[in-house]
Amino acid sequence: MSDNRPIFFNLFLIRFPVAAIMSIVHRISGVVMVLAIPALTYMLDLSLKSEEGFQQARDLLGHWFITLVLILLGWGLMHHLLAGIRYLGLDFDVGIEKGQARVTAWLVLIVAAAIAAGFGAWVLL
Repeated sequence: MSDNRPIFFNLFLIRFPVAAIMSIVHRISGVVMVLAIPALTYMLDLSLKSEEGFQQARDLLGHWFITLVLILLGWGLMHHLLAGIRYLGLDFDVGIEKGQARVTAWLVLIVAAAIAAGFGAWVLL
């Protein structure tokens, strides 16, 4: 008698390759950027309405939590851009071998984090 019941599949116990992690983060960063559009549009609208609106937007952007969110959005944008360029290369069979794909995945993760750190330092200084 075969047991065809579903088994519990714990994704946290699976060790994903770096390219898979980068792909998942690429999708998450895209969703986060799309979800941030209304808030960013509101801030732009507020800043362009009047001088008082500009001051309100400036005060809001000066809050530590909003600054942190902007730094994370900057990281998401850089990661999404660099991963998109990497995927474009893969579409043209550039870096398709396993070793090259692993190196470019690490490169995207590291360079995006470095750019975000530089952006964060620039914003905080």
